[in-house]
Amino acid sequence: MGGDIPPPVDELAAVSLTNDEASSSTVQKARFSDRVRIQSILGRPDGGAGLAGQKVRISGWVKTGREQGKGAFAFLEVNDGSCPANLQVMVDASVSDLSKLIATGTCVTVDGYLKLPPEGKGTKQKIELSVVEVIDLGTVDPGTYPIPKTKLTLERLREFLHLRARTNSISAIARIRHALAIATHTFFDEEGFLYVQTPIITTSDCEGAGEMFQVTTLISTTEKLERELIENPPPTEADVEAARVVVKERGEAVAELKAAKASKEAILASVAELNDAKANFAATEARSRLKPGLPKVDGKIDYSQDFFGRQAFLTVSGQLQVETYACGLSDVYTFGPTFRAENSHTSRHLAEFWMVEPELAFADLEDDMNCAEAYVKYMCKWLLEKRYDDMELMAKNFDKGCIDRLKLVASTPFGRLTYTEAIKILEEAVAKGKNFDNAVEWGIDLASEHERYLTEVVFQKPLIVYNYPKGIKAFYMRLNDDGKTVAAMDVLVPKVGELIGGSQREERIDVIMERLEEIGLPVEPYEWYLDLRRYGTAKHSGFGLGFERMVLFATGMDNIRDVIPFPRYPGRADL
Repeated sequence: MGGDIPPPVDELAAVSLTNDEASSSTVQKARFSDRVRIQSILGRPDGGAGLAGQKVRISGWVKTGREQGKGAFAFLEVNDGSCPANLQVMVDASVSDLSKLIATGTCVTVDGYLKLPPEGKGTKQKIELSVVEVIDLGTVDPGTYPIPKTKLTLERLREFLHLRARTNSISAIARIRHALAIATHTFFDEEGFLYVQTPIITTSDCEGAGEMFQVTTLISTTEKLERELIENPPPTEADVEAARVVVKERGEAVAELKAAKASKEAILASVAELNDAKANFAATEARSRLKPGLPKVDGKIDYSQDFFGRQAFLTVSGQLQVETYACGLSDVYTFGPTFRAENSHTSRHLAEFWMVEPELAFADLEDDMNCAEAYVKYMCKWLLEKRYDDMELMAKNFDKGCIDRLKLVASTPFGRLTYTEAIKILEEAVAKGKNFDNAVEWGIDLASEHERYLTEVVFQKPLIVYNYPKGIKAFYMRLNDDGKTVAAMDVLVPKVGELIGGSQREERIDVIMERLEEIGLPVEPYEWYLDLRRYGTAKHSGFGLGFERMVLFATGMDNIRDVIPFPRYPGRADL
């Protein structure tokens, strides 16, 4: 572009972190701009020392700044979000007004030379930047900036969702979350799965729980109608009758002209007036029936007048829809937002959350468990390889055991036991004096305290519990031969408890219809789902991983609201 500012004559460098160049003294600029990511400097094996003497342009936000030498120069700790480490930047007073640079939150773009810090300085960094020119500056008023350099609580940071990504903890979580997302897509791509985008708006309740957000335009259209009726009241019965009389008169006029054998032009003109009168009467009569309030039939809301012509909701799961593609493309997965209108304020619940849901055709429950275990291990290894620096920050600030936990899961075969065996172990623990807040008996849905006791105390490793009572599981899970349990499984991990829930799907149409009837769900909304069983039914299995739970498990954070960029929960939907 003609308006672009060219780099300095002696060319700005940018840094690459390829294996071949990690130990070289050559720096390469980023592909889409002339700046260098700080991670490309400090993330090298030599901490950037091998780049001394190179001229680079860096951009970022000042974490801390201080003037020294009686205002002769200033040291800035600058971070651009590419890594947890800050680059130390030295600016001479002859280069820029230091008072505008040192405030926390200030945004800077500077050119300078990388140089080795003076020996004996005590800094942990192997390189620093000596600035020769300040290119851009976004100033901050320290008196009003809500993210000071002193540490704020995570709860307080939730009040500033638009700014909290600038903090060390939230930026590290964001990079970890990104890495887990990339690991997810990479794993399933390597295993031959196809990524399918399932709808956010649905007419099916996958869980059968009914805690769904409704999608409707009836309220807005009703409010609009009510405003119009106030401004322009509907016709009265007298208005309707008057319009009907006009139609009658126009009809009689046409008949008289025809009887008198009037000219064709006169008859056509009279017919046109009759048609106009009929149209006016129809509109008047229809508008006279308009009433404030939601449209109803037999006392119930008439959803046939809604946008989709029926009730619609925000999805709680893409599983049912992605099954349609599994039954044609074999192995598929979906990864997207899901929603639940559960009025819960706990640290483990969100109204909007993300789910990873693979579906495997021609696979039974054991295949499903094997895939789930491989996937979780893959993500743990990926984090240890790709984002170890961020994991070190999490271990330092939040959960000192988070790295060891990742290593344990990545390297340890998962234990497997039936639900009945799990209940027996828990009952034995109660008999020996262990107290649980939730009672233990066959038929209960395992609580988080039960799951964590099994993984953290009894087995001290990840577990897969399978063959759950049918009464606590969804209608689509395959009924076992005992008639009491279904081929369902949950992956349990330390710190979190349930990380994955899955099952072999019921492929027998007669059985699944019986299950729908047992649970009390109507058949009509699921006819398309039943068609998958009517036409070329196939054994298939799948599972769902709550993505935020995986981030909780990896980082050791306590509150799920801190591991998603924009948390939605009862009473809050900021931004």
